[in-house]
Amino acid sequence: MSVPYHPTDRRPLAAREWRASRRAAEWLVRRRVSPNTISLVGMVCAVVAGACLATTNLVPGGTRPAWLIGAILILLRGAANMLDGMVAVASGRASPVGELFNEVPDRISDAAILIGLGYAAGGDVILGYGAALAAVFTAYVRAMVKVAGARQDYCGPMAKIHRMAIAVVVAVYCGVTPVSWQPAWGAARAGLCLILAGCIVTSVRRLGRAATRLGNPPPCTPPPTTGSSASTTPSTTPSPSG
Repeated sequence: MSVPYHPTDRRPLAAREWRASRRAAEWLVRRRVSPNTISLVGMVCAVVAGACLATTNLVPGGTRPAWLIGAILILLRGAANMLDGMVAVASGRASPVGELFNEVPDRISDAAILIGLGYAAGGDVILGYGAALAAVFTAYVRAMVKVAGARQDYCGPMAKIHRMAIAVVVAVYCGVTPVSWQPAWGAARAGLCLILAGCIVTSVRRLGRAATRLGNPPPCTPPPTTGSSASTTPSTTPSPSG
């Protein structure tokens, strides 16, 4: 009989405890939707979101819908990224292969959204590619920390949820505000600068925390003894006479 696989070091998310999240996961489990399928759907949402953002620089007059559709798709990508793990655990279908489906599509999704933001109106292509590379490196550091023997570290200030939050804020702002309200240097460019700088800080912080943990491993606790040798071994010291 095989031992069920239990994923470790899951990203802490308060949204998993929301009633809506639990009901959505239960609904997907009842319909036997594969967690890997959910992961792939999230990746597709991210790729299409990146394409929508990029078109804001190519389609005059059609930018508002593209910005807002991109923001919605980024949120759907985030929901899928949460639900795939919830469904895997609830349905008992968690597996090492599922870990791959959780990580690889995530990296593609990050790159698609940030590169798309680089090509967007008010964006910067070099910053888009730079932010995508920094985001992938941040996740790479987290994964390598686990390989080295420490727990995965999801600390910020620019973890995945923070990167996507900035992308959504930029897209919604550009989609609902008049052009006159938008900065001349570009809201997308400002968001990418913030993401790039935050990813660098996050990578350095995770590396430092991992080095501290790996350099100071917790002390080994000796196994409990079944009895004290002092209590079981008779004393050979003569007792003083009274």
